[in-house]
Amino acid sequence: MMSELFISIVVGFILDLLIGDPYSMPHPIKVFGNTISLGERYLNKNNHRKIKGAFMAFCCIVLAFLCFYMIERAASLNYYVSIIVGAIFVFYGLANRTLINEVLKVEKELSKNGLDAGRKQLSFIVGRQTDKLDAQSIRKAALETLSENLSDGVIAPLFYLFIGGIPLMFAYKMVNTLDSMIGYKNDRYKDFGCFAAKVDDVFNFIPARITALLIALVSLKSKSFAFIFKYGNQHSSPNAGYPEAALAGALNCRFGGPSEYFGKVVDKPYIGENPLELNSKHINYSCGINLKASVLFLVVGLVVMFYLG
Repeated sequence: MMSELFISIVVGFILDLLIGDPYSMPHPIKVFGNTISLGERYLNKNNHRKIKGAFMAFCCIVLAFLCFYMIERAASLNYYVSIIVGAIFVFYGLANRTLINEVLKVEKELSKNGLDAGRKQLSFIVGRQTDKLDAQSIRKAALETLSENLSDGVIAPLFYLFIGGIPLMFAYKMVNTLDSMIGYKNDRYKDFGCFAAKVDDVFNFIPARITALLIALVSLKSKSFAFIFKYGNQHSSPNAGYPEAALAGALNCRFGGPSEYFGKVVDKPYIGENPLELNSKHINYSCGINLKASVLFLVVGLVVMFYLG
């Protein structure tokens, strides 16, 4: 079982780097999203929304784990089937190629087609309003998303894959999908999505800090380490500030500041003091950091897994 998982992780990771997530392909996250939308439609109304939201989130997470556990057990009856199924699900569970591609698309649209095109492309990958952002703010938002989603989309799934196999990896993916869909503090979701947001904070606590350390290590910038300790805990999220601080330190730039969400301005604390004018080189450099950090974590995880297995 351990050898099959080892091979599946390597193959799945390579597939993600080569292919990413083709939009036309069926994907477990689409099923997760449809399930959450259905549950939210029927439960997020009237009284006791916190209880109903917690019940839905708990059921979704447990069902995700059990479904993938049963699939994994069934596939384990044949060595080659186990490897193929495992590689496909590892591929589905990672999102680094897609994340990097989406950030590069923002930069391409901004550089070639101007502010409106950059704002529109950015709106596909961030929750904040983008219609008033200037070029600096667009690039800053893209890099903040790049660093935060390195944790959510790559390091955290790998972390749970290493310690609990594919079932735990997809239980985490369900947690993350729940948070991305209902974990907002607006009028619609502040009660119903409260439990989902808290669970996501717990699941991402360790991976976010590992991500920050990886960014600092692969960037080889002492300022990145300094930023982690100085700014990591100043973000409104208990986790997002750590990878953002690490990347801001690697670039010696400033992240954070006021952002608009759902018509309301959220005054985020600044991460860093240098108002560096960001450009395409900083975007490409940061994408390279993401790739190096994910490869480093993969190698370390596989080595630990080999010696413990």
